[in-house]
Amino acid sequence: MEVSSKENTHFFSNNTVLPVDRSSFKSESSASKEKQSCCGGLKIFLGALSFVYFAKALSGSYLKSTITQIERRFDIPSSLVGVIDGSFEIGNLLIIILVSYFGAKLHRPRIIGAGCLIMSAGTFLIAMPQFFMGRYRYERFTSTINSTVSISPCLQDKSQTPLSALEKSQAKLNAGCEKEAGSSMWIYVLLGNLLRGIGETPIQPLGITYIDDYAIEENAALYIGCVQTVAIVGPIFGFLLGSLCAKLYVDIGFVDLDSITITHKDVQWVGAWWLGYLIAGVISMVAGIPFWFLPKHLPKPEGRKDSSTSSEQSKFITEDNKEPHKSYQQQVKIAEMAKGKSLEFLSWLSNFLPSLKNLFGNPVYLLYLCASIIQFNSLIGMVTYKPKYIEQQYGQTSSKTNFVIGLINIPAVAFGIFSGGLIMKKFRVSVLGAAKLSLGSSFFGYLLLLSLFAMGCENSDVAGLTVSYHGAKQTADYEPALLSECNAGCACSHSAWDPICGENGVTYVSACLAGCRASNGSGKNTVYFNCSCVGALESPSRSSSAVVGPCQKGNECPKMFLYFLVISVITSYTLSVGGTPGYILLLRCIKPHLKSFALGIYTLAIRVLAGIPAPVYFGVAIDTTCLKWGSKKCGGRGACRLYNSSALRYVYLGLTLVLGTVSIFFSVAVLCVLRKRSSPQDEILSVNRERGTCGTKGTCGTKSRKDNFVNSDCLIQATYCPEKETRL
Repeated sequence: MEVSSKENTHFFSNNTVLPVDRSSFKSESSASKEKQSCCGGLKIFLGALSFVYFAKALSGSYLKSTITQIERRFDIPSSLVGVIDGSFEIGNLLIIILVSYFGAKLHRPRIIGAGCLIMSAGTFLIAMPQFFMGRYRYERFTSTINSTVSISPCLQDKSQTPLSALEKSQAKLNAGCEKEAGSSMWIYVLLGNLLRGIGETPIQPLGITYIDDYAIEENAALYIGCVQTVAIVGPIFGFLLGSLCAKLYVDIGFVDLDSITITHKDVQWVGAWWLGYLIAGVISMVAGIPFWFLPKHLPKPEGRKDSSTSSEQSKFITEDNKEPHKSYQQQVKIAEMAKGKSLEFLSWLSNFLPSLKNLFGNPVYLLYLCASIIQFNSLIGMVTYKPKYIEQQYGQTSSKTNFVIGLINIPAVAFGIFSGGLIMKKFRVSVLGAAKLSLGSSFFGYLLLLSLFAMGCENSDVAGLTVSYHGAKQTADYEPALLSECNAGCACSHSAWDPICGENGVTYVSACLAGCRASNGSGKNTVYFNCSCVGALESPSRSSSAVVGPCQKGNECPKMFLYFLVISVITSYTLSVGGTPGYILLLRCIKPHLKSFALGIYTLAIRVLAGIPAPVYFGVAIDTTCLKWGSKKCGGRGACRLYNSSALRYVYLGLTLVLGTVSIFFSVAVLCVLRKRSSPQDEILSVNRERGTCGTKGTCGTKSRKDNFVNSDCLIQATYCPEKETRL
């Protein structure tokens, strides 16, 4: 509105002095058409970029929701799943420097479109192993799979079993072993996630700069805010999609579902994890299509043009009209451009080390960088394994876990980020205030997290692992023993995991280890009888029955899960409130000309030192709490079947809290350094600048693009400006 009013005033003032000229009408109409085309093209780009942000956030969050499904499907430990999760960051780092430097000089929309295609290809590649590695085989006793062959679970004598059944079973085992020995399909998941990271790289730096270049300065903040808002919606749909796919059996459409003997509540259940990746891949592919039809440049609005543009443009036009000198000038220009690029690179190389020294010589920046790295280690590890923690600690299914995270936790994080920005804007928080708000958010967030230690469930009663066959609870010096007097006469496998629930409320690793000698029914309705170990807890002479599947956790566990959800939501909100103040603190503590370099180093450090290692060592720590490992067809350790609930709680929450506490100490150091540098007079001066400088539009005027950039940096450096904060 301001630009159009200025144009009208200028038009009427010209009419009072000069006679009406048709060329002026033509120029006005062409300018209005140019403005309309600029706004139209920019809005199309804005809509396309918002959809891309949604697509990449959806696929990233869906990967988090399928961590446990991938672990079971490929029979791999949590530490290896952490490597797969961190491969996204590795792919992002491989080309981020090239994209950041050369991307802005090329066709930015098409580079983003190419990135979407690469991201889509990586997402499809993650799902591909499902179609090449055969059907999923879970551990089940033969009689529960085929009711036509009656076999006693307790194989006192191998002659009980029909020879043909044993031979067929052994033949299938050998064939599966040969097939598995020549393939490690989880590598394709890792490569697909790596490809996703490569494709995602150009979206943020090139997309945001494109909007900032061609949007009216007053609208740039609103446009970028819209993109970020849509990005927050993506994880919600990602986890909800994960919840839906986790309810569907992994081989849906390929096998008869009536023949499946496990339910989605079983530890061995694997949902249709691959289906969500196909959906996310299609969404990413569709999101990249509009960028191939967008122009390389858009007309810049009047408010963003430099005062020297018209004179330079007129000089260029007059020189361009001189046809004899056109080709010669082009050759000179190309030579000068090549020479300028080499000089620019040498200049950048010579200034790199001094700039790096200047940056790390800033104690506020260095301390805040250390605090952020350690805190992101804590948060990334916690978020990556939160679904696994809820499943193992509270006995919840993967479907319900993803639903709860997507519908409750993610909105709490989004609301916390918004609240932090609102507090900064409403109360005009200074640099020192931003540091206090960030520190307070971390302190109270981790303090709330401390209370989760008291909101856990006890270990499930599993005979031979957490309790003895006589009902004695596990002690510090207790050694798991799957064999006992009640199943001594049975030829049982120690590596099998086919849990059944006895009528005494105790879970047994398999029907054979429970001493069951008879069964009735098939599939999910199988009931075992004459189980000597089930009756051993009550009277040695009494035999009891058992059903397929593990027993449910204690009666107090559902109540504890409800408490956990409430505290988890409040904690997520509290920790998120400090996100915006911390980012503003980062921007204000550095010199304006080092801002871009500082943000690049900050992002690089977070990805390398937090995004990649955190899922790996969190996974290694969680693996130490495993009580019963699965076994692969050809031997070797597979995925964990049962965790020690108490040990898992102390490791998962303890590691998160230790890292969070260390980051708080660094944040306190940041606050101390800022207190020494600031004084009451500086704060009064800062408030006066806010009222007089940031509030006055004349200061943020449009004398020239270069002056504008420097002035805005100075405002970020010294005072608080709501418009600039929203943009950042």
